[in-house]
Amino acid sequence: MAVTPTSTEALVLPALKAPLQLQKVHLSPLQKDEVLVEIHATGICHTDLSCMDGMLPISTPAVLGHEGAGVVLAIGTDVSHVAPHDKVLLSINVCQKCPNCVAGHPNYCDQGMPRNFGGCRVSDGSTTMSIDADTGMKGDVAPCFSSFFGQSSFSRHAVVDQSCVLKVPRDTDLKLFAPLGCGISTGVGSVLNTLDLKEGSSLAVFGVGSVGLSAVMAAKLKNAGTIIAVDLSAQRLEVAKNLGATHIVDGNCPDVVAEVKKHVPNGVNYAVDCTGAAKVIETMMECLAVRGRAAQVGLTAPDKTVPIKILQHLLRGQEYVGCAGGDCVPSKMLPYLMEQQRAGKFPLEEIVSYYDAKDYARAFEDSRSGRAIKAVLCWT
Repeated sequence: MAVTPTSTEALVLPALKAPLQLQKVHLSPLQKDEVLVEIHATGICHTDLSCMDGMLPISTPAVLGHEGAGVVLAIGTDVSHVAPHDKVLLSINVCQKCPNCVAGHPNYCDQGMPRNFGGCRVSDGSTTMSIDADTGMKGDVAPCFSSFFGQSSFSRHAVVDQSCVLKVPRDTDLKLFAPLGCGISTGVGSVLNTLDLKEGSSLAVFGVGSVGLSAVMAAKLKNAGTIIAVDLSAQRLEVAKNLGATHIVDGNCPDVVAEVKKHVPNGVNYAVDCTGAAKVIETMMECLAVRGRAAQVGLTAPDKTVPIKILQHLLRGQEYVGCAGGDCVPSKMLPYLMEQQRAGKFPLEEIVSYYDAKDYARAFEDSRSGRAIKAVLCWT
């Protein structure tokens, strides 16, 4: 049913590269395929930071956030899979009807860009959020870039597309599992889905932030024989070792390829790049074995290119593939990861740091500096 418009508090990006502001925003009434969610926690993802910095196309003012978790307050007339008071995790916004969605690859939805990065509803172009307009007239409001990944969950409340909403058990720790919606499942999915890593094989992970460490944990889940973590941070490398990496390589060393091949002389069977850095991607490809397969997960600027040694690529039968969102089906991947965590096989708690939403400036600073591996804003 329709919901009376309400106001809430959200982190608003007033301009690209500008500091966030915690301020009042107005929520539009629910449409028939939407859910009003009281947000309890939101993970901070590298994609949020990239958008804030202008690497990905958004307009401002904007409310970002796409790793939300909370409780349903109200539902639209066409929503049947959740009800008020349900606990939910939020993930990507997809059409659920195109060939890729139907085939179980929703991260490649035909409407993926407008639904997740368009800043408005695809149905009618309206925004789910607005802010007070600087006109001097009381009651005037201005549209705000919202519906980010169908949620814009850097907010105490959010109007969410129904495709984003996954019901979870009532005893679910929403603060712990909020990050599953994007970054964590991306890292895991790159290994389990895109690479389809085989038991006993070798994997190199380049960049062990939250996504890379999730890839490391996924490789351990799959009983990989060799797991090599490569990073510039000694602290992150130690965390990777604790989470399952069998070997660590300092990305600052003069010859990363040689260091990797000390452990796997013929090269690794699989590799994941979580940095998006062209030089790192070239290095990754040099580390691959014959018929090795590499997945690109790290974001980079749209105009960045990487040279491929065509003859080597051909003769060695190597693969370099893109990986969006870990090629996950959220309704399957998120419950699986929750189950693995509860069984002690996916220690997500080792990489999560919690911040009160009012302490957002420190949370974002720690995310950028690397002090926090996966920062989670707590709204309640």
